[in-house]
Amino acid sequence: MAEALSARSRHARDLFAPLGPTYDRYAALLSFGQDPRWRRFLVSRIHAGPDSVVLDVATGTAAVAIELVRRTGCRVVGVDPSAEMLATARRRLDRAGLADRVELVEGRAERLPFDDASFDALTFTYLLRYVDDREATMRELARVVKAGARVGMVEFGVPRNTAACALWRLHTRAGLPAVGRVASRQWYEVGRFLGPSIEEFHNAEPDLSGLWRRAGIGQVHMRHMSFGAGLVMWGARDGDSPA
Repeated sequence: MAEALSARSRHARDLFAPLGPTYDRYAALLSFGQDPRWRRFLVSRIHAGPDSVVLDVATGTAAVAIELVRRTGCRVVGVDPSAEMLATARRRLDRAGLADRVELVEGRAERLPFDDASFDALTFTYLLRYVDDREATMRELARVVKAGARVGMVEFGVPRNTAACALWRLHTRAGLPAVGRVASRQWYEVGRFLGPSIEEFHNAEPDLSGLWRRAGIGQVHMRHMSFGAGLVMWGARDGDSPA
């Protein structure tokens, strides 16, 4: 029997599931073109090669998976709870000629359908805001990678500079909903949701590095990007690989 989704997870799935065909275009627009840059930097932090198999959790439209294959030549398994997003990802992979390099699996980060130490590296994007037990989810991510394997994340950040933070709040509270409204009703709802969701997450998790370390991921590094609006983190399972 399938495990019931929490209210938080169901809301995220229902909010983003219809947006697959337009997700990448408007994600870039809402972030002033920065989201693709953050994802590329994430991939640059991952140690992988042609013989590696990388797990991409919350793969969405497979943007990170495609970048991983193109940059490193690895194979990727992409996991996402949304069948609608995965359908978009399949079409995108077909167009890119990479369907044979990326396997897509419907599943949840909280309960990954893989054995321990199955992967040579792991990436995830915009995930932790949507799970109820972040420590348990991080332990589950760490479980499926080999000792020394790189783990990397992209997430939205909140600028620490006072002036930048004020502009960020104006953009997330007024700009995002306004831009979203031009696109569609669904994107308007996303624009309205994002700012409060991002701040709530960072207020609840002020020590993300500690969260990772408690899950068994060491040598944790953090890069604030785009004046703090983007956050890329990476580390190594068990801390066995060089920084």
